[in-house]
Amino acid sequence: MSTPSKISPSTLAKLAKLGIHHRADLLLHLPLRYEDETQITPIADAQPGMAVQVQGVITHSEVMFRPRRSLVCRLMEGHEELTLRFLNFYPSQQKQLAVGKQIRAIGEVRMGYFGLEMVHPKCRAADDDTPLQQSLTPIYPTTAGLAQPVLRKLINNALATIPLTDTLPAPLLKRLKLADFGDSLRLLHNPEADVSATELEAHNHAAWRRIKFDELLAQQLSMRVHHRERSKRIAPALPPHTKLTAALLKKLPFKLTGAQQRVWQEIAHDLALAHPMQRLLLGDVGSGKTIVAVLAALQAIENGYQVAFMAPTEILAEQHYLKLSEWLVPLGIEPVWLSGSLKKKEKTAAAERIATGDTLLAIGTHALFQASVEFNKLGLVIVDEQHKFGVQQRLELRNKGKNNMLLPPSRGKAGMGVESLSTQASNPHLGDELLRRPRCIDH
Repeated sequence: MSTPSKISPSTLAKLAKLGIHHRADLLLHLPLRYEDETQITPIADAQPGMAVQVQGVITHSEVMFRPRRSLVCRLMEGHEELTLRFLNFYPSQQKQLAVGKQIRAIGEVRMGYFGLEMVHPKCRAADDDTPLQQSLTPIYPTTAGLAQPVLRKLINNALATIPLTDTLPAPLLKRLKLADFGDSLRLLHNPEADVSATELEAHNHAAWRRIKFDELLAQQLSMRVHHRERSKRIAPALPPHTKLTAALLKKLPFKLTGAQQRVWQEIAHDLALAHPMQRLLLGDVGSGKTIVAVLAALQAIENGYQVAFMAPTEILAEQHYLKLSEWLVPLGIEPVWLSGSLKKKEKTAAAERIATGDTLLAIGTHALFQASVEFNKLGLVIVDEQHKFGVQQRLELRNKGKNNMLLPPSRGKAGMGVESLSTQASNPHLGDELLRRPRCIDH
């Protein structure tokens, strides 16, 4: 990280744990919540569930041992009293909270054994002349050994020294009614006293709207860059054929919904292009993702390419194997099943069928991308519940094709189509409205 030399290596290591590697990263390390130290709430007005700052004099301070060792203090303001309780404390805190000390305490009020109390409030010495904070106090995500004051100091230094030039043109900001980028960051890190902490914590403030817009814009630009790069690579075109798909559709006990047909046609179009395809198919359980995936698989199979269908658990993978066998065996396509629980002899036989191209459809779990498994001519990968697999695992599966024309996009040669399913679809004929339009994803 390019930071002042006074920052110790141990602090830099802690910042790295938070994903902060450059000074600019500090700017986007945004608060989780805020504490309001801009006003003092009378103890009489404090109610359970409220996070408030109170001020008073310690009238009682005692280390108690029931039910467990704790420091219990009573804070008095006029005739009103509030209990402060600390389960973990240091001798210095006992001195700070000795009888007669005047302090300010900030925390959440709740009903306890002694009445209204705060557990582990933040306390500091104060008197009637001690000035109040002029802005809400940000509370940041942190890690062990990295205190909030240290984070605030580093972030405020970055805010003061790094230029915050807006990257969006003024006409766009005006048309979309977006706040200035620099002003938004400064407000989120140091909101004035009149800014609603509730609105900030709910991410409804205009400053948050600007940050959200920039994040989405950056994501979309990144996706377009990756899509453009992938489009430059060569992959085997898999044009649609109608023989097997027509036979399957004729045998199904249901008709495809309009949404299923539309999504299938979009995927069929992409598979027919001579560059790699990546898609994420989203839909609720029962919306028909499985049948759409099977139709995509048939398009690859009718072009002479193999398909790998992977699921995260043996139960889910076996359900797919049984369902797809029911649909495809009558069409002359016999899937092979591969999982970690198979006996060695069965695994060897399944791997041999995959390697020789004797089977065009392999269904299984993580076993599909083991080192001993090689595909003869892999053209399409379908991953159910893809979020349960790591990126490296999916890349390992893509690397299984022997044919050099099927190397993954990351190798800079040819790619394979990837159809990713978010959840299992057990009743493909249910709910036209449940199947949402898929979107391209790029990793």
